[in-house]
Amino acid sequence: MAEQAGAATGGEPGAFQHAREEFARRWASALGDTAPPGQPGLVERLAEHSGQLHAAVLHEPYPATTAHEVGRALVEHDLTSATALERSLAFLGEHLITHFGLPAERTTRLMAVIGGVAAGYSDALRERTLEQQDPGRTAALRTLREAEAALRVSEAKFHAVFRTSAVAIALTGMDSAILDFNDALLALLDYTSEELVGTCARDLVHPEDRASVTGITGALASGARENVRAELRLVRSDGETIPVLIAVALVRDDAGVPAYHVTMIESLDELRALQTQLVRQSLNDVQTGLANRAQFLGWLEGAVGAKGPDSLALVVFDVDGFRVVNDAFGHEVGNRVLDQVAGHLRAVFADVGQLARTGPDEFGVLIRNPADTPAVIALAEDAVDLLAEPLWVDDHGIGVTASVGIVVVEPARGADAAELLRCADVTLRWAKDDGTAQWALYDPERDRRNRSRLVLAASISGGLEQGDFRVDYEPVYALADRSLIAVEARLGWDHPEQGLLDPPALASLAACAPGMAVRLSRWAVEHACGQAGAWYAEFGPATPVLVMDLTARQCQEPELVAEVLRVLRAGGLPAAGLRFELDERLPALITDDQAEELGILAEHGVRFVLAQTGGNLPVDKLRRVPLHGVKFQGSAVHGLAEGADRIDESAAVASLGWARGLGIPLYAAGVGTEFEARRLARLGVTGAQGPLFGTSPLTSDEVRALLGES
Repeated sequence: MAEQAGAATGGEPGAFQHAREEFARRWASALGDTAPPGQPGLVERLAEHSGQLHAAVLHEPYPATTAHEVGRALVEHDLTSATALERSLAFLGEHLITHFGLPAERTTRLMAVIGGVAAGYSDALRERTLEQQDPGRTAALRTLREAEAALRVSEAKFHAVFRTSAVAIALTGMDSAILDFNDALLALLDYTSEELVGTCARDLVHPEDRASVTGITGALASGARENVRAELRLVRSDGETIPVLIAVALVRDDAGVPAYHVTMIESLDELRALQTQLVRQSLNDVQTGLANRAQFLGWLEGAVGAKGPDSLALVVFDVDGFRVVNDAFGHEVGNRVLDQVAGHLRAVFADVGQLARTGPDEFGVLIRNPADTPAVIALAEDAVDLLAEPLWVDDHGIGVTASVGIVVVEPARGADAAELLRCADVTLRWAKDDGTAQWALYDPERDRRNRSRLVLAASISGGLEQGDFRVDYEPVYALADRSLIAVEARLGWDHPEQGLLDPPALASLAACAPGMAVRLSRWAVEHACGQAGAWYAEFGPATPVLVMDLTARQCQEPELVAEVLRVLRAGGLPAAGLRFELDERLPALITDDQAEELGILAEHGVRFVLAQTGGNLPVDKLRRVPLHGVKFQGSAVHGLAEGADRIDESAAVASLGWARGLGIPLYAAGVGTEFEARRLARLGVTGAQGPLFGTSPLTSDEVRALLGES
C-alpha cells in the first residue's frame, strides 16, 4: 500500500484519491465503536481530513491552522470519546508516513502535525464546553453541571491519549511545570510518575540547550510562531544525554492568554537508526549483497577527490548473454548465477578493491593505488577464468563468460568521476566487439578518434537539414562507341569542416547513427530521381539510366514499392530509367516477401543489376531476385589487365564467360586501361566505368552539359 500511495502523491490525482479514501477507511476502522453509530458520511469526511494532513506534512512553511482545523473537526464529528482521540492520534502517528510513501525525514513534521491536531481538539472541546454553559438556556444549572461533567470527561479522554500514545507527550504550564505526561515520556527519560510530577521541564533539558527552550517559549508567547520544532538534548534519570526532536504548540484560553504548552518528543537515536537502515538499503543490492551503483559512484567520487589515492583502476564486468540464461531457465536460476558471479568476483577482488553491482548484469571494481596495469589485467583474467566454472542446475551445467573493460588512471586526484565511468563503458564495448570473454584496456587516442567519429555521425541529421549533402554521378560508357548510357549516383557530404566525405566514409558514419542509413538512402533516391527526371524532360530517351545502390536494409522497408513508385512519379522519371544495383550478398539476406517486392518493381519497369566482385555467381540465390544485368569489379576486371597473373586471368575469363551465358547485359567497374576495356568488350561486357573514363564524379550540371554536347 505504501508504494501505491507513494505513486499517488507523484502527480496522479486518481491514484492519490484512491489512496486517500483507503486511508480514511482504515482510520474509520481503527475508530471502531468509538464513532457515533449510524453517522453518515464519516469515511468521506475522514478522507478530506487525510488529504489535509498529507498536505500539512509536505507543505513549507508548516500550516499549523490546517492541523488545528482537523483537530476541531474531530470534536464537530462527535468523536469526543477518549478512545476515539487516542486511536486517531495513534493511527496517524503510525500510518500516515508509510501509507502515503512520504520520506522518512518528514517524521519530524508529522510530530508537529499531530501536536496541532491535539491542540485544535483541545480548543474545540473547550469551546463546546463553554457553549454548554450558556446562561440563556433553559435549565441553566443542569446544563452547567453537564458541561462541567463533560469537561471532566473530556480532560480524562485527552489525558488518556497522552498515557497511551507511542510518542512521548507532555503538557507544561507557563511556568514550565510539568502538568501531565504519558508513559512514553516516562520510558524515554527512565523516571517514575512520582518523580516527574511537578518537575520543571527546563530541568530535564541539557544545560547547554536551555537557552534554546527560552527562545522557543518566547516565540510562541509573542504570537510570532504557532508551533516550533527543534532538536534538543534531554537528560535521563541516570544522567545519560538523549538527543530528541520536539514539536511544541501553545494553547491559549478564550481571552487569548497563553494557558499551557503541548510538547511531543521523539528520540533522535531511533529516528537516526531508521534513517541509517534506509540509507543502507538504498546503497546495497538486495540480490547479491554487494554495494549498488549509487554507492559505487560515491566511492569513485571520493577516490578522485583531494584526499583520494595517487592512482586508481576501474574494472567493469558485463556478463555475456545473461538474457539467454533467464530465458532458458527462469529468473530464479538467473539470480543464482548472479550470486555465483558476485562470489567469484569477491574471491578475486575482496582484498584489493571495492566491488559493486552496477547494473542488471554488470559489476564494477574500484582499485586504489594498484601495483601496475599488468597486475590489474591479471586480476581481471583470474576473474574471467573463475566465471567459466559451471553452476549445476538439475542436469545442466550453466557457465557464463564476461567481457571486461579496464581503465587505469594516474594521477587520480582531480579526475572526473562521470568521465571515468564513460571511459569504462566505452572500453567494455570494445571488449564486446572483440568477442565474448575478452578484456580491453582503455586507450585515450582510440577513444578520441571514436568520439570524433560519433560526433560526426550524430550531426548527419543537421547536415541534411542545412543542405550540406549532394549527389554526384559517375558516368557509365558503352564500350562499343563510348556513348554515355548510365550515370551511377554517388552520395556525398560537403562538410563545412571535414570537407567532402565520399560514399564509403558516409556509409560507415551512417551505420553509427540508428535509422540514419535508411533516411540518407531515401533522400538520395528522391534527389537523384528528381534530377534524372529533369534531364528526361529536356533530353527524352537520350537521358542515361540512373543507377543507385539498394541495400538489404532498404529492402526491409514495408512500403518500398510504394515509395519508389511515388518518387519516380514525383520526379517525372520513367521506371525503366532507374536501375538498382544489388550487392552480391543481398539475395541471401532478404526474405521471400522482400524478394517478391523486388519482382513487383521489376514488373513496373525498374531494372536490377547484381554487383559481383569475383568468383562464381550464387546461382541458387539469383533465382530469388529479378536480374537484368551483372556488374563485375575487382579481380574479375584486374585479372584481365596487361601482365596479370595467369591464374587471375583464367578465373576472370571463366566468370565472364559463364555470366555471358545468362543472356543479360554485363558491365564492369574500376576499368583503368584501354587494354582492360578491349578484353572486357571481347568477353561480352557492354558498359564500363572507372579511371579510364575520368577520375572524378560529375555534378548534375556537368551531366546536363555532357548530354547537351551529345
